[in-house]
Amino acid sequence: MRLSGVTIPREKQVIISLTYVFGIGNSTAKKILHAARVSESIRVKDLTQEQEDAIRTIVEKQYKTEGDLRREVSSNIKRLKDIKSYRGIRHNKHLPVRGQRTKTNSRTVRGNKRNIAPSGKKPSAQKT
Repeated sequence: MRLSGVTIPREKQVIISLTYVFGIGNSTAKKILHAARVSESIRVKDLTQEQEDAIRTIVEKQYKTEGDLRREVSSNIKRLKDIKSYRGIRHNKHLPVRGQRTKTNSRTVRGNKRNIAPSGKKPSAQKT
């Protein structure tokens, strides 16, 4: 089954496979299935055509997913950078935006740079 340009896995339960679409998490998937009157435990391969269509129409009409959502997020970040807000400056410098500490534990944003400058004594030159 394709949904918002993404092929969702057929062997998994519907509630899990809906989360493969960018912009749909666990709680949103539950709301979608409740609105479409589809059981959460049913597998994607066992869905009828009417159930698939119901899920597809709900997602397309009520939720912003995939390309549109990615565009909106990136334009929001670009706006913050343009007005030079604190958050925008943090985005520009590739530092954590939401108040985390940076002396340690900011590897996700900054990248894993642990092995660049090892600390401690440097080994002295070997005599030959």
